[in-house]
Amino acid sequence: MLRYHGMEVEFVGARTESYNRDSRKRIEEDGTLEEDQLRRDFTINAMAFSLNEEDYGALVDPFGGIRDLAAGIIRTPLEPEQTYSDDPLRMLRAIRFAARLSTDEQKFTIVPESIAAMKTMAERMQILSKERIVEELNKMLLTDHPAMAFQTMEETGLLQQFLPELARLKGVETVDGKGHKENFTHTLQVLENVIRFEKEEGKEPNLWLHWAALLHDIGKPISKRYVPGQGWTFHGHEVTGARMVPKIFEKLRMPLNEKMKYVQKLVNLHLRPIALVDEEVTDSAVRRLLFDAGEDIDDLMLLCNADITSKNPAKVAKLRRNFELVKEKMAQVEAKDELRNWKNPITGDYIMQLFGIEPCNTIGQLKEMVKNAVLDGEIPYTFEAADEYMRKRAAELGLEMPGQAGHDGGQEIPGQARA
Repeated sequence: MLRYHGMEVEFVGARTESYNRDSRKRIEEDGTLEEDQLRRDFTINAMAFSLNEEDYGALVDPFGGIRDLAAGIIRTPLEPEQTYSDDPLRMLRAIRFAARLSTDEQKFTIVPESIAAMKTMAERMQILSKERIVEELNKMLLTDHPAMAFQTMEETGLLQQFLPELARLKGVETVDGKGHKENFTHTLQVLENVIRFEKEEGKEPNLWLHWAALLHDIGKPISKRYVPGQGWTFHGHEVTGARMVPKIFEKLRMPLNEKMKYVQKLVNLHLRPIALVDEEVTDSAVRRLLFDAGEDIDDLMLLCNADITSKNPAKVAKLRRNFELVKEKMAQVEAKDELRNWKNPITGDYIMQLFGIEPCNTIGQLKEMVKNAVLDGEIPYTFEAADEYMRKRAAELGLEMPGQAGHDGGQEIPGQARA
């Protein structure tokens, strides 16, 4: 393999492949060019150009790949059951290709016999490693229209094999003639909205923001309740969903580092800005949102804006206008308080040195009191104000400073944090 002007060029000998029934490990043998093309995933990537002198540049297209490419068709060279049985990952690749190649002018479709084979062979997905599945999912999530891919995976039963939590969002339950929103379709719309907003704002596609959009309502099936006289509720689904995120990531062998925590945070907070739209926006509420979201506040706001979906254009327009008011309020508070990278002005080390005490619950209490006082607007976001407030609360808790401990004459105490 060599890289040339941004392209990767691989040189391989023509070969044939065979697979064991219960494994993706293949047995390779030398073969002819036609046999090599026959083992390819799809007709559109089973084409070749001759580099031989006598017919240099001749197209070798035994399965009509050019025709299918022009017609926007995804089909397999062999019977789909054989192609997919040999390597079940090809079912996901077919779906990804259809989503990746589709444009506003031409939608790529998978031939009916391939869709039927996917439904029949969905359980073959179980022999695949989770890493390979996630690799395909990530590529789907970075296409312009991933909703198409996830819709097809759900319809064929593939999604249920590795992400049943998402598939459970599908469908509407009705009691006393009252149904709820179809949450699977809503989720895919939110995902597409996120991608559209990224483009409008000139942002690069953020894979983990796309995962947050995909999982933002994942807790709804568990939290769904019907309340007579009120209808359907999903109270606490954001908390439930946030608890599910690490388990989903672990099951799919995805990273459990800051990327997972980022997705978990956005799932947990995705209702907060919407709640501010529906009530009077106070500085305190905005401060707490800025504090909890931290440096991810912009991504959270984009996700929440994408979460505004309705078949009623007037309702959507009203919510978006209110949402802009919340963003303006956030900008005002942010400019005044600089809370995006908020850190408590009072550290545990400072409290221990000031009062000559060992680590204890009282230190955490005092830090929490200071944090709440700042976020509620009781005191300015400065060390001086926080220090004065903390000393008063400490006295109420019975803490006394030994001798002259504390800061005297404006000298800084080791371990002291300044805003």
